Amino acid sequence: MDDSAVSAERVRSGDIRATARLISMIEREEPSRLAVLKALHAYGGGAHVVGITGPPGAGKSTLTDKLVAELRGRGRRVAVLAVDPSSPFTGGAILGDRIRMQRHATDEGVYIRSLATRGHLGGLSRSASEAVRVLDAAGYDDVIIETVGVGQSEVDIVRIADTVVLVSVPGLGDDIQAIKAGVMEIGDVFCVNKADKDGAERVVREIRAMLETAVLNGAATRFSALYTARAALAPASTDPATIESARDSLRDSLRGGAMEQGAFHHIAAQAPGHPNLEIPPVVCTVAETGQGIVELVNEIKTHEAALAATGFLRSRREANLAWELGRGAAERVLSALERDERKETMSELARAVLDKRIDYYDALDTLEKALTRY
Repeated sequence: MDDSAVSAERVRSGDIRATARLISMIEREEPSRLAVLKALHAYGGGAHVVGITGPPGAGKSTLTDKLVAELRGRGRRVAVLAVDPSSPFTGGAILGDRIRMQRHATDEGVYIRSLATRGHLGGLSRSASEAVRVLDAAGYDDVIIETVGVGQSEVDIVRIADTVVLVSVPGLGDDIQAIKAGVMEIGDVFCVNKADKDGAERVVREIRAMLETAVLNGAATRFSALYTARAALAPASTDPATIESARDSLRDSLRGGAMEQGAFHHIAAQAPGHPNLEIPPVVCTVAETGQGIVELVNEIKTHEAALAATGFLRSRREANLAWELGRGAAERVLSALERDERKETMSELARAVLDKRIDYYDALDTLEKALTRY
């Protein structure tokens, strides 16, 4: 199939070849992809986007394979984007994650695609956002993104996923490294995989202790605002007017951003022993055998329902799109700077700075004004 055969209608109809070709066009950044993406825009927003992230060796690929099987058993169409690191020398990637999911190759309700990072930092491929939108418009119920093995700064997954599953495992050395600031804040659901190994219970305790400490210290975690909003939607009264009043209050709080400080957690923490303190679920799994997979999917879907009920699904997607628009604008600016006439302008400004005719900050102001004229 050539690129001219790719159309929004074919993608929406579930044509896997057209979908695959469009994602290839996205990876190559072909301008012709934009017309199809624009045509697909009105049909997105229905998929639940789940991020699976964690350190190398945590068993993310095997876990993803079992999640796909469980979701398919529930009658859902599932797409997987497995991100693989690119070689810094050749630019290529092994793209081996799909090998671990070969049993789904003949299932028409599953689409699996590997994406190379192509040098992009953050644990994701540069083309991941557009690929997710394509799969969403193609009618998949769940889109799972498996990131490359991440450390404490590769957290771009929060800018795409509705629900982030942070995977940890015992026996990686210093367990505290797995729960330092930087990645602990991004999780909506926590998974301790390979729970049949020694030390699994200790990892669970440490994760829970870190989450509780964050709440009790008033940290603006990813989950505090959601739990506060969920509590506001569950008043003791069953009177419809009371519930609607709670919804109005919640909407006002969301617009004002007050919920981000986790007010509900502060109130709960005042009780002796803080018995009502909520933290995200920590689920133990053994992906090789399937142990704990049902419970993990249940928690993922519980989180999805909470996002929808509270309005956080829309507000989270709005924030993510705003971030993506900023990144896209920055990339366009950088692209503009690579044009020959801009390079000459920057060279002239550099000479002026070196000759002390202007200072560095005046040069930046001049360059910014030059860019806004185009």
